Amino acid sequence: MLFLYVLLLCLCFLLFVAGIIEQRRHYFYLESIPHRVLVNGIRGKSSITRLCAGALRGGGMTTFAKTTGTAARIIYPDASEVPVYRKFGVANVVEQIGIVRNAAAYRPEALVIECMAVDPALQEINQEKLIRSTIGVLCNVREDHLAEMGPTLDDVARSLCRSMPIGGVCVTAERERLSILREEADARDCRLIAVDPESVSDAEMRGFRSIMFKENVAIALKVAELLGVSRRDALIGMIAAPPDPGALSVEEYTVHGTPVHFANVFAANDPESTLMNIKRLLAQRAIARPLHVVINCRTDRMERNQQMGALIADIDPDGVALIGEPVRSARSTIPSQWQDRVLDRGDNPDIDKMLAEIADSEESSVSVVAIGNIHGQGEVLIDRLAASKTASEPARMGASR
Repeated sequence: MLFLYVLLLCLCFLLFVAGIIEQRRHYFYLESIPHRVLVNGIRGKSSITRLCAGALRGGGMTTFAKTTGTAARIIYPDASEVPVYRKFGVANVVEQIGIVRNAAAYRPEALVIECMAVDPALQEINQEKLIRSTIGVLCNVREDHLAEMGPTLDDVARSLCRSMPIGGVCVTAERERLSILREEADARDCRLIAVDPESVSDAEMRGFRSIMFKENVAIALKVAELLGVSRRDALIGMIAAPPDPGALSVEEYTVHGTPVHFANVFAANDPESTLMNIKRLLAQRAIARPLHVVINCRTDRMERNQQMGALIADIDPDGVALIGEPVRSARSTIPSQWQDRVLDRGDNPDIDKMLAEIADSEESSVSVVAIGNIHGQGEVLIDRLAASKTASEPARMGASR
């Protein structure tokens, strides 16, 4: 028995020593990368990560990047990218250790990495132990992940601030809760820089191939400026950077002879961002009425399903199609005056039939907006459209919030 006890103590000691060695090796890799940018916030993190990486590449900086959003990607210094491999498909903040080790092998001047933690304590660990960023980005504060970071938006703001670099710099486009961010930044001796979206001109935005937001571009331009990259070079690099797979886009398809303008708004899966994006697309004429909304429901997102149903009153569409499970969670919050416009298609919808019903009108063209969460039947819908004949590239436009 004594032997087993001593053996256990020895094993624990060896694990402790191995942990210290691993931590020191990780810190060595981090210190070999002069500039580390950690992107946090609620919406647009993946796009901002790509924009920042592109801006720095435009300035000639060797830059390694990693996104976490709709499709996690490692982006190499030559802008090529590969999916992030996850054992059993499970995401864990510990994967950042391997990402940093991989990045250090390329001897980059900058690492741009998206925060993948939701829990406030893990956000702090991600900053203080795993990334130790020199520049932080806190893009915005929105109504999402309230169970982990809420219950109020003020609480969400304070939770996100736990990723601010102590003694460093943080760039934000947030306006409504800027005072809270300043208070938290002061407590961390962090210089907070609030960017103005209108500092980015419409002419500059027209250069992008896909739909971008001025807030995101302004953040990336400021990060580039902090690292000595000129505005011109940064814009060239951002425009050349491939967009995130989950980025807002509008594509045109032909269904039974009718042009259908399809807007993928799945990535903006909180109510505020969803409505804002739809209004922007309408204002910029990337989509038009008659307008149909497809809501994808998930059993593990009951509250979100209900929020999307309630959003119908603000969108005022000509028709609503419900897919996924359970569709009743979304239908229960759709106001009565829209109930006769709802198509229940459930968890195994006939996508072709649904699109045919939407396109079956006397109008010369129709627009379809997909909202909610992409996983499940949302992915089936996107794959089905991707397999069909595409009539045009994603719309080219710039937008401001």
